[in-house]
Amino acid sequence: MNYKPYSLRNFREIPQMELLTEEQKFEIEVVGTVLPFKTDNYVVDELIEWENFETDPFFILNFPQRDMLDQRDFLKIASLLKKNASKSLIQGEVNKIRLKLNPNPAGQENNVPVFNGKRLNGIQHKYREIMLFFPTQGQTCHAYCTFCFRWPQFALNEFKFAMKEADQMVEYLKANPHITDVLFTGGDPAVMKTKFFESYFNALLEADIPNLKNIRIGTKSLAYWPYRYTTDPDADDLLRLFEKVKKHGINIALMAHLNHPGELKTPAVQAAVQRLIGAGVQIRSQSPIMRNINDRSDIWAENWKEQVRQGIIPYYMFVARDTGAQDYFSVSLNRAWQIYRNAYNQVSGICRTVKGPSMSCSPGKVQIVGVSEIKGEKVFVLNFLQGRDPSWVGKPFFAKFDPNAAWFDDLDPAFGESSFFYEQKYIELLA
Repeated sequence: MNYKPYSLRNFREIPQMELLTEEQKFEIEVVGTVLPFKTDNYVVDELIEWENFETDPFFILNFPQRDMLDQRDFLKIASLLKKNASKSLIQGEVNKIRLKLNPNPAGQENNVPVFNGKRLNGIQHKYREIMLFFPTQGQTCHAYCTFCFRWPQFALNEFKFAMKEADQMVEYLKANPHITDVLFTGGDPAVMKTKFFESYFNALLEADIPNLKNIRIGTKSLAYWPYRYTTDPDADDLLRLFEKVKKHGINIALMAHLNHPGELKTPAVQAAVQRLIGAGVQIRSQSPIMRNINDRSDIWAENWKEQVRQGIIPYYMFVARDTGAQDYFSVSLNRAWQIYRNAYNQVSGICRTVKGPSMSCSPGKVQIVGVSEIKGEKVFVLNFLQGRDPSWVGKPFFAKFDPNAAWFDDLDPAFGESSFFYEQKYIELLA
């Protein structure tokens, strides 16, 4: 299959758009003017069940929905489009709306290091052992998820992270010997041609960095374009590159974004998974829990079982970040924990490698361990799976139970405490 992208410019050319009313197509246009919109022919032809498209998870994951915008903002943009307002007027209103949607969730700007007096805008270093690298050529995706917390990468230049200088990445790794893992992220690095992967990977191999043990690739490509690993013109070259890295003693891990078991059911994705595993690539899965998509325990249990059947390791259940269309996808923390627990109870131990529900917030990855009653007070039991300070990891702490809380910032310390245990150190680290 040849890759064909669809965006706001040409989505009406999709044959299945005949199933939508003009009003529905206009709603896509309105929301897509504010939030990034892109999909492709694989998603359209292989994943979406068009007989029930209005409730289909993959349609919702790719095509902007009216309720993803506040009603007032929706009507504002709709009015401007109907009046054929000038591009500059529309863009001005769009930018105002985007800035209200928390384009810098979890303080990502705080993760950008300063090295040799220079701010490295293509690197984030939040946790001691892990460095994120944003290759310039990978700052788009085969298709955009409507829940994406990195939507500003595609919509707001002032919030874009990107770097093409492999030598700066190498220098930073050498200067920080505690870093063992480099995570290539984006966007989606798997949109890059193999020649770009080669330039980055070969630079790492030639540098012979003893502390580098793992290269990770954060990607949605298995779900949105599995042909990247099977029939794309340079797919074989990419697999050979992965094998080369493995022979140098560095582990390759594909951090696959898999939101729903339906993403694993096509012959194309199953062939891609087996080719990657055959090349020595470890595949781990992660996804946020999202209303309207996967907020049922049976969906998660089925997803983990199918992943394990194909050789994928369930890794993380996340809580959707407080950005973009959060209100549309939001699940309360209490309900997220209940869904996780009920799904966990349905699977065997081999699926229970998954950790969650986890909030990737500014201090670190905070897990909802459960809900309990201590000294007569109902509380959330929390735990750092990762922290800006590694000493926070594995130390349980408690928040007042709030049935409506949907993000870490909604929580208050339990037992009359004025702050959580880590807060003073956290302020010092940011300073």
